[in-house]
Amino acid sequence: MNVPDANQIAVIDRAAMKVIATWPVAGARANFPMALDEANHRLFVGCRRPAKVLVFDTSTGKESASLDIVGDTDDLFFDAQRRQLYAVCGQGVVAVVAQRGADRQEVVERLQTAPGARTGLFVPSLSTLFVAVPARAGAAAQIRAYTIR
Repeated sequence: MNVPDANQIAVIDRAAMKVIATWPVAGARANFPMALDEANHRLFVGCRRPAKVLVFDTSTGKESASLDIVGDTDDLFFDAQRRQLYAVCGQGVVAVVAQRGADRQEVVERLQTAPGARTGLFVPSLSTLFVAVPARAGAAAQIRAYTIR
C-alpha cells in the first residue's frame, strides 16, 4: 500500500491484516499509483515530484530501477502479456513503458490524451486502455479507448 504522506510503501499481510514491513520511497515524493509484476517480483510506483516510476524488488523491498515519465501520474497498469506498463498522466499523456528485463524499462511511446486526463482502466481481455477525460473549456467529459497492440 502506498503511504505518500510518509514517503513509504507499507507491506501488508492480507491473512493477518497487519503491516509487516515498510519500504522507504527515496528520491521522489507524492507516490500514488502502483502496479505489480508478480512473475518478476517487481512493484512499480508512480511518483509526481519528480515525475518518475520507481521499481521495487518485492523479494528484498529495495528500489531496483527508476525512469522518468510525464507529470501528474494517477494510474499505473502492468500488462503481463506484452510486458508493458501504462502510466496515465494528467499532463495529457499515457507513457507506455516496455519491460526489457526485471530492472530495465524504457518509455517507448507517449499516447496523447488531454490535460487533466489521469484516471484510467486497463482491460487485458479487451487489449484496451480506457482514459477518462474531464470536461474542460466547454468540451464535454469523455472516455477515450486506446487499443493496445
